Amino acid sequence: MRSIIPVGAVVAMLAVTTPAVAAERVDAPTVTVADGVTQPVFGYADAIRERVWIDTEADSDRDGVKDVIRVDLIRPAATEHGLKAPVIIDNSPYYTTLGRGNESELKADTDGDGLLDRWPLFYDNYFVPRGYAVALVDMVGTAGSTGCPTIQGANENATGPLVVDWLNGRRDAHDANGDPVVVDWHNGKSGMIGKSYDGALAMAAAVSGVEGLSTVVPISGPYNYYDYTRGNGIVTRGNNYLGSLARTITADDPARQSRCAPVWNEIAADDGDEHGDYTPFWYERNYLDDAAKIKASVFLVHGIQDDNVRADHFSKFWQALKTYDVPRKLWVGRVGHIDPFDFRRDVWVDTLHRWFDYWLQGIDNGITGEPKVDVEPSVGVWEQHADWPIPGTGNVNIWLRPGADSAGGLALTPATAAPTTRSFVDNPSQTEATMINNPDQANGNRLAFLSAPLTEDLRISGTPVVNLVASSSLDQAYFGAILVEYGPSTQNNRSGDGVLQTTLPEECYGESSPSDDGCYRPVAYRPTNVTQWRVTKGIRDGQNRDSVAAPEPMTPGQMYDISIPLLPEDYVFSAGNRIGVIIVGSYRSYSAETLTSRPTVTVDTKVSHLSLPVSGGQQAARRAGIPLR
Repeated sequence: MRSIIPVGAVVAMLAVTTPAVAAERVDAPTVTVADGVTQPVFGYADAIRERVWIDTEADSDRDGVKDVIRVDLIRPAATEHGLKAPVIIDNSPYYTTLGRGNESELKADTDGDGLLDRWPLFYDNYFVPRGYAVALVDMVGTAGSTGCPTIQGANENATGPLVVDWLNGRRDAHDANGDPVVVDWHNGKSGMIGKSYDGALAMAAAVSGVEGLSTVVPISGPYNYYDYTRGNGIVTRGNNYLGSLARTITADDPARQSRCAPVWNEIAADDGDEHGDYTPFWYERNYLDDAAKIKASVFLVHGIQDDNVRADHFSKFWQALKTYDVPRKLWVGRVGHIDPFDFRRDVWVDTLHRWFDYWLQGIDNGITGEPKVDVEPSVGVWEQHADWPIPGTGNVNIWLRPGADSAGGLALTPATAAPTTRSFVDNPSQTEATMINNPDQANGNRLAFLSAPLTEDLRISGTPVVNLVASSSLDQAYFGAILVEYGPSTQNNRSGDGVLQTTLPEECYGESSPSDDGCYRPVAYRPTNVTQWRVTKGIRDGQNRDSVAAPEPMTPGQMYDISIPLLPEDYVFSAGNRIGVIIVGSYRSYSAETLTSRPTVTVDTKVSHLSLPVSGGQQAARRAGIPLR
């Protein structure tokens, strides 16, 4: 029989139970931390996927409509229930053309619903389950964004900061229906990451000083586009290289290419291919000038054998970060133009995870108390140091000795004899192999200087500089310098950027969905045994001897101070091998413009010298057997 409860009793019961119900609160979800790092407690397959367009003030294609930036975003479903998530941003021009990563992954909407299903790289698979959002940004002028690419022009540099502004409520965005999209789940912190062009865009965002950008991780990026296309006054990428690259990153959109042609023609007219000097055109493409504005931490990664974006990009910016006391970290590997995911994968994923956890999730895991620098001076040998160049390094002047028609010598003090000169004729067709081969044999198109066999290993760390006192038979001359190790050694092959994908089963980092996984083929180094090795190199236009911005013709026969900074290195010369210094004129194997006029270059060997950054300074050089006289 059903019990009947009097109305008064019901009222009394409600009076008792209502406060208890009101007291029950469901706490907002938060990340789970174990062993000092966030754990994968949120889903990936059920993560929320969005696509938005952010408004800008630019009209870079001059169609009378403001450019918009397309952003694909993935975030944990828990952000709909109170989880506050930071955002990892990769801003790229390559998502629909060249792709990203060693496997050239492209963005893809496989089911046609207007949302991204296939996400390049592993960031989404790995970090979304750990409480992060990931945003893949189509750089303005590419893919789903409107406008024209200008190759690190102001409109491109603004892309990242505008995304950060939107995430922090300072800019408007809309969805495909035109409805406003407001972020209410963000914790206020964003990080930018990316390799090559993407890395440059991350650095561009950092030097903007935008509020809410907490860290950037630029990988192998060009941070001064003058240095990327020029070398101390000599053109290394000419023939309207910027316009050619703009066409490459818009190859999927012929209509955009036609619309943007006038913009690219203006770039071609202003880039200075005809002289190679530094002009105002390059100001907005030089992030070094604005390093003082950085508020974010910076984790730089670069390959010391990178002949695409050469290593002076990281070295100059690392020095700027030190100057302005920016929180920083650095990896330098014996590879070419490649992501650390493809040369030190497990350590990289762990380190990046801890870096992002510290700067974006606020987890005190000790990473900032560890040595700032990881460097690989020999193949597969990684070391940690407090700074780079490594502490204890000192510049050692190693003076040229004239020799006869073949190789001269090297010593730790200048020659005491009367000034002696050596001359050679610039040969614009000479290859690097011809320059460095057979240094003991006469070659009228180069000068060679050799040490005796070293008595012990000699470590260098930093930027060597060849300082010449030299003249030209004409009013101009190009100068090249090469540092070589002669003798047997094992090096990481320069082909394929030093790595090779293997046929082993894929390795997975993170979770998967039916349309996207975080699995990638493993890679391995390509070691090679050599009998000589070009360690580093440099070039200089004699007319830009004092300034890359203000050329001065050379007076034929007059001696000038010509300083040739070589690319930075961290390298060990082996005991028993010899150090070689090669001096040339035009250096086409540097991808550099050459002179067809073939001037005769004369070098005063008494006062010309190599400044070598030696670990242990002059004492180490003497112990290695470089003679005092």
